[in-house]
Amino acid sequence: MEYETKVEETYQSKTEETVEYDQKRQYDEYFEKDTEQVKVGDFEEEDSPIEEVRAVVPNTDDPSLPVYTFRMWFLGIMFTGALGFVNQFFYYRKNQIQVSSLVVQLLSFPLGKAMEFLIPKSRFFNPGPFNLKEHVLIATMANCAFNTAYAIDIITIQKIFYKQDIGWGGGILLIWTTQFIGYGFAGFLRPYLVYPSTMVFPSNLSQMALFRSLHLKDSNWTGPSRLRWFLYMFTFMFVYYWIPGYFFSVLSFFSWVCWIAPNNIVLGQLTGTESGLGILGLGFDWSTISGFLLSPLVVPWWAIANITVGFVFIAWILAPALYYTDVWDAKTFPIITSRLFTTDGSHWNITKVMNPDNTLNEAAYATYGPLRMSTFFAITYGIGFAGITSILTHTYLYHGKEIWTQFKRSRSDNEDIHRKLMRAYPEVPFWWYGFTFVASLGISFAVLYNWPEMQLPWWGMFLAMAICVVFLLPIGIITAITNQTPGLNVITEFIIGFAYPGHPIANVTFKTYGYISMVQCIQFVADLKLGHYAKTPPRAMFWVQIVGTAIAGIVNLGVARWLMESVQNICYDEGFPFTCPSANTFYSASIIWGAIGPQRMFGPGELYNPTLYFFLIGFLLPIPFYLLSKRYPNSWIRYVHIPLIFNATGMMPPAMPINFSMWCLTGFIFMYVLRKYRHEWWRKYNYVTSAAFDTGLAISTLIIFGVVSGSGYQPVWWGNGGADINGTPDNCPFAGANFNGD
Repeated sequence: MEYETKVEETYQSKTEETVEYDQKRQYDEYFEKDTEQVKVGDFEEEDSPIEEVRAVVPNTDDPSLPVYTFRMWFLGIMFTGALGFVNQFFYYRKNQIQVSSLVVQLLSFPLGKAMEFLIPKSRFFNPGPFNLKEHVLIATMANCAFNTAYAIDIITIQKIFYKQDIGWGGGILLIWTTQFIGYGFAGFLRPYLVYPSTMVFPSNLSQMALFRSLHLKDSNWTGPSRLRWFLYMFTFMFVYYWIPGYFFSVLSFFSWVCWIAPNNIVLGQLTGTESGLGILGLGFDWSTISGFLLSPLVVPWWAIANITVGFVFIAWILAPALYYTDVWDAKTFPIITSRLFTTDGSHWNITKVMNPDNTLNEAAYATYGPLRMSTFFAITYGIGFAGITSILTHTYLYHGKEIWTQFKRSRSDNEDIHRKLMRAYPEVPFWWYGFTFVASLGISFAVLYNWPEMQLPWWGMFLAMAICVVFLLPIGIITAITNQTPGLNVITEFIIGFAYPGHPIANVTFKTYGYISMVQCIQFVADLKLGHYAKTPPRAMFWVQIVGTAIAGIVNLGVARWLMESVQNICYDEGFPFTCPSANTFYSASIIWGAIGPQRMFGPGELYNPTLYFFLIGFLLPIPFYLLSKRYPNSWIRYVHIPLIFNATGMMPPAMPINFSMWCLTGFIFMYVLRKYRHEWWRKYNYVTSAAFDTGLAISTLIIFGVVSGSGYQPVWWGNGGADINGTPDNCPFAGANFNGD
């Protein structure tokens, strides 16, 4: 191709300094021409081999567009702080809400355009039109604050439940090291997860659809433009959400089947939506649908089908079968809950078995124990065991040759148009990422030694990093093609629980370094893929991610400490709505795996020991499906994805079955029915619709929260947080009770 030849001759034969000089020259030419667009390479005849990518990602680029501008840094830092504040604030609430970077994309566009017209022209302050690459960098920086730092849960349970406080210094270093270690890993996975065209990261397509709607005009277009369609759907969701979000909250999820016999315990447990299995339950709230698994409009149908199979089998077949046959004394406890119990069904009181230094008092445990949990909660751990081992087998069988081939050819062979276009920019040297990793790892040891409350010995860090390294690439591949990220939280707390029992804070610290380093790595890689699609200079992406992560950590810690010190009874039922559902699940895990330890829960002769067989089941099960897919390559068997099936219930609880069932139904409608029977509409508008729904929900939620907080008024009746004749808003009073109705 002409462009590829030009790139090879112009860039690859030059040093990085010469390339940067040429980019500066292009920058000057752009500034002098003001609004004139200089296009480099228009390859309509060459495009991505992936249809979903072709639908939203342009196959052209303009390397002369400026990126290091005042408006990029100003808006990026401002929105990073704002997003970190809002998401950390909502994180502690019973109904968690995450404002995504899609909101930042929407709001930063008019502000960027306003700065374009209001600020005098300058190479730094206003170098011309507000462009797509500046916009991508703003959203990328803010996206570093999208997920609340996982280490916040350690700080929370230490301060609230274990009555320890490592202060601002220990807190910020803990947060930064857990975030930046993953970033150090990310640079080394670029040849395998960013450059190949098959590594799509479907969630990026929704963002690219919105970017394209705002910045680019499509030729030969019929029907509303993408931007106009976005505004239609945004307005619809913004207005509609006031119904389930303010006036008629029962529509968020309700169990209409339970109305047949509301006092029937079994019917309530099976069909209740708030604390039951939610069979045949309904939900008309986008936050119910997308709150835990993100938007189903950006996940391939084959992946949705696998998740549906796993969810239905585990939640609606296996769980009730185990419960009503009273496996592990299931009927003594509610059918689905993350709470912990004594053998008689009373809630577990951790203070009765702990020493003053937050280690286990074995004599007290022998008197008060043993610890029990709901059968559903226990079986989800077993499924998690199977999910971990199935990842290794599946990746080796289905992607082993691909990984080895990519390792050999690395960056030079079989490139799609997007990789060819990205060769116009100097890459980030590997040593930048290596230095980030080494520095973060070194500071993490300082955290462990200077704050002994963390309990984790030095060898725990090396073990955590080893686990992370083993699973990084397999889980990265699964995320890149399915938009679902299996977690290492179960296996990390399981391993350290055996190696260092009786130390709850050590357990969660090890889990955070081993698990969240992997998650952060894959999140950073996904953002690098977004920059790849948008043709944003890799070095600019590196710096905005570094700055965004640092700012987000400070904001997360500040908001968390403010809430913990100002909200009475926070993280307890009396502190409603600040009941901290994620922190409570985290706390329960610290008791199960850290304080009590897996030896007492899953060891030989213990009640939950049979769940360990799931390790073997997960390891072996992908093999027959792989062999069948080779025998019948054109059948549905080739779409079977065992890790997805096993990991389908990884977020239950705190997620409830109703979240999964409505997510699967919505995904079926958009990603199968509309894609198959209304393909032209789907190609044009599906990802734009997803972005509009997420954005409309987020902004509507913020305004509703402001209205309720400012006025103190919210309609109270049976359909909106009030109580029906049975004392429950959904007329299903026994959904959360045990088999005896207690």
